[in-house]
Amino acid sequence: MGMRGATVSQVQQRLQDMGYYSGDVDGVFGSETKIAVISFQGDQGLMADGVVGTATLQAMKAFRGESEVSRRSINRSGEMIAARAKNYLGVPYVWGGTSGSGFDCSGFVWAMFNQAGIELPRMADEQFAVGYAVRLQDLQPGDIVFFSTYEPGPSHAGIYLGGGQFIHASSGAGEVTITPLSKAYYAERYLGARRVM
Repeated sequence: MGMRGATVSQVQQRLQDMGYYSGDVDGVFGSETKIAVISFQGDQGLMADGVVGTATLQAMKAFRGESEVSRRSINRSGEMIAARAKNYLGVPYVWGGTSGSGFDCSGFVWAMFNQAGIELPRMADEQFAVGYAVRLQDLQPGDIVFFSTYEPGPSHAGIYLGGGQFIHASSGAGEVTITPLSKAYYAERYLGARRVM
């Protein structure tokens, strides 16, 4: 972590080519790069420690899983969006907000996907109409979860993080926060989820 330079850029580019990394090839070994390395190591049966040692480098050079790249890319993109979203914890809730100075719920979802190069409609009810439906038991990081809150239909949205939790700009909390899907208020109002990758 924290290493910089051409070697890191080469690792990032290789991870991107294999479908594990969707961030910038900037030569900075940050959290997104580490998550990508850990995911690759786990899939290859290596010690998933996020350190690019000899065994990991050899596995990266030998990797020939082109048929798996598309599937892996989808999964990794969702994980990257979920990881990036956590960087905005505590940002104030602002009605109509779509930036780091303040978000509303659908503005937060829109901004996180926009940063990943994925275009979404701006409003929660429109977001609910894109992608494809995902069952609760099949949720993966990066899936968008929807709730019927202040009006009937999809009026609140967040991003699933894994482990039964989602991140969202909450008017009740007054900020971007992480909440369990099992929390009574949200469990009672859950409408469904969409996957847009």
